[in-house]
Amino acid sequence: MINYLNRIKFLLAIFLLGGAACKKEGNKDFNLHAEVQLTSFKLHNVAGEINQQTGEIVVNLPFGTHLEALIPEIGLPLDALSKPAPGEAVNFTGTISYRITNGNIYKGYTVTAKIIPPLIAFRINDEEATIDHANRTVSLVLPDGTDLRTLTPEIELLEGVSTSPANNEAQDFSQSLDYTFALGEETVTYQVHIISNSISAYAFLGLAASREAIGNPDEKAAADWFFAAYPDAEYISFQSIASGRNLSNYQVIWWHFDAAQELPAIALTNEVINTLKTYRSEGGSLLLSAFAVQYVEALGVVPDGRGPNNVFGDFLPNGFIEENSDWGISFKGREDHPIFQGLDTFEEGKAYLLASGTFRLNHTAWWFLPEWGGYGDAATWRSETGGINLASEAWDDHFDGRVGIAEWPDSGSQGNVVIIAFGAYDWYSEPQNGASTDNRYMNNIRQLTKNTIDYLKSN
Repeated sequence: MINYLNRIKFLLAIFLLGGAACKKEGNKDFNLHAEVQLTSFKLHNVAGEINQQTGEIVVNLPFGTHLEALIPEIGLPLDALSKPAPGEAVNFTGTISYRITNGNIYKGYTVTAKIIPPLIAFRINDEEATIDHANRTVSLVLPDGTDLRTLTPEIELLEGVSTSPANNEAQDFSQSLDYTFALGEETVTYQVHIISNSISAYAFLGLAASREAIGNPDEKAAADWFFAAYPDAEYISFQSIASGRNLSNYQVIWWHFDAAQELPAIALTNEVINTLKTYRSEGGSLLLSAFAVQYVEALGVVPDGRGPNNVFGDFLPNGFIEENSDWGISFKGREDHPIFQGLDTFEEGKAYLLASGTFRLNHTAWWFLPEWGGYGDAATWRSETGGINLASEAWDDHFDGRVGIAEWPDSGSQGNVVIIAFGAYDWYSEPQNGASTDNRYMNNIRQLTKNTIDYLKSN
């Protein structure tokens, strides 16, 4: 037994001595003081900006540089290694990771190669444009009344870069214009948007101070579509009109008012009424929809007392889900009118606007002909109001029941006015009581609106 214990002790001593020898040898080779920071990094002879704290390296290369196979010049500390290795061609179209190793320690770097844009500055009448290089757009707002049809830009470019259209050459900026910049075979195109307050063809009118401040969901949905369909359009607040905003160069103004049955007080002030009357007398056109249709009387489009005689609708928490019927319109006999082109019809001259299963607030401001106002029929309504009725409810093929879409065409210098008064003209389906928020006839609402705006602009 004693010999056996002695043997175990002997073997244990050998093991411990061997372990100590290995640990001692490892300490001798372990180096915590090796240098791993890059001293320089160049691409295409351009020095990168190195942030030693974050490990980020940014190299700004001139326009026209191809990034697919660049060999960097790397300044390495003594005995350090790099991966990717120095002299290795790398595709720098994205962010590239480098690891610098020296002895037992390493440091990571990320390299981003950025192309210096060819366009340095874009000016018109000494006004500096805003350049968005990421989206390749140029935007400039010029003073009220500036004629956009003949403007000469001053363009500052990188050395060697050419532009088409040419620099210092007059252009028509009433619509967006593409500028292409070239250096050798390398080209890039920027879209230029020049806007003059009160010079855009289209505008959206509202109570909110700005488009972003629109709170009513139906008005917001309409505005979102409008500015997507007409990206050069502008937003006009009633307050800005009351403060003297110039409207003389707008061609079409749309007011979609869904927030209340009563017209807002600011819309009925003398300053606003007179400005909009002047706008129309000089050829400006109006689209009025939902409760805004009532504005035809205040603006003198129809005689006093001849505005919509049937104004109604629910507001949350009231409302209902129509489970059984889609709501449509009839424009029988008006099928050739420009505002009805391209609608998805369920029979000739008839189209749906609002699908069953959606929540209805039914905001309506139309003329109810048979029983109120002394009209009796459509012919009398036309005589009394001076308007042309274009559509009624889907069952009313002779238009003797309701006036839901109508126009007052321009006469002389007067601008045209179109109204859309149907409750089914609903831009936002409330997610109430499990109702569907997907109105499958929204394309008809969008098409009808775009047709109307384009029609008003062309007339």
